[in-house]
Amino acid sequence: MQDEFGSTAGRGSSPSVVSRRLFLAGLPLALSACAGGGVPMAEIVTDPRRDPRYLAMYGPQPNEAFPIPAIDLRQIDPRYFRREVDYITDEAPGTIVVEPYDKYLYLVQPGGRAMRYGIGVGREGFGWSGRAVIRRKAEWPSWHPPVEMQERDPESAKWANGMPGGLANPLGARALYLYQGGRDTLYRIHGTNEPWTIGSNVSSGCIRMINQDAIDLYERIPTGTEVAVVEGNPLYS
Repeated sequence: MQDEFGSTAGRGSSPSVVSRRLFLAGLPLALSACAGGGVPMAEIVTDPRRDPRYLAMYGPQPNEAFPIPAIDLRQIDPRYFRREVDYITDEAPGTIVVEPYDKYLYLVQPGGRAMRYGIGVGREGFGWSGRAVIRRKAEWPSWHPPVEMQERDPESAKWANGMPGGLANPLGARALYLYQGGRDTLYRIHGTNEPWTIGSNVSSGCIRMINQDAIDLYERIPTGTEVAVVEGNPLYS
């Protein structure tokens, strides 16, 4: 089944991906208006970026430790707005499935459904696929750039001892830490203060989300949640 933007969710159902395997390592909204003679008319919102549901979904978050401003939805392709979709998968409900080449993260729901979020992923050469478990969750986390990043990016080196949480922090409002075999992979699912990067390859391998989406996902999942990052085929991205 397709969503309102014509994209089909679910492994095996998208023509954009020929094969996938795992490695171990909405609807228009009518608004009432009045025309001459007091006859009510319906204005159809055809641009999702004007839809009151999305304006509310990505509105300001004033009660956060660092108040988050509203997102300018003109900066984001509407296909990456959060929505519940049909999703066919063998993964159990509650599992997170990341499909990097489609730029989507799915939280599997019962009944062949999933909550889908748009994401930004790692630049070529920094991608990662496999299975992991979320062992730690953090609100407004501090950021410790890996040694390799410090070596190639002098700007990050000044934060070797950690950058405090806040609106300038690359991890954004929330972070989910991925572990394999009890060891930190150093990969994260996290918020971003650059929402216009959603749908692109810009990070150093981590999975970034709009802050409002990162908060929503954070509140839905517990530690111990399994994560499957799917290897896709860039020829069909």
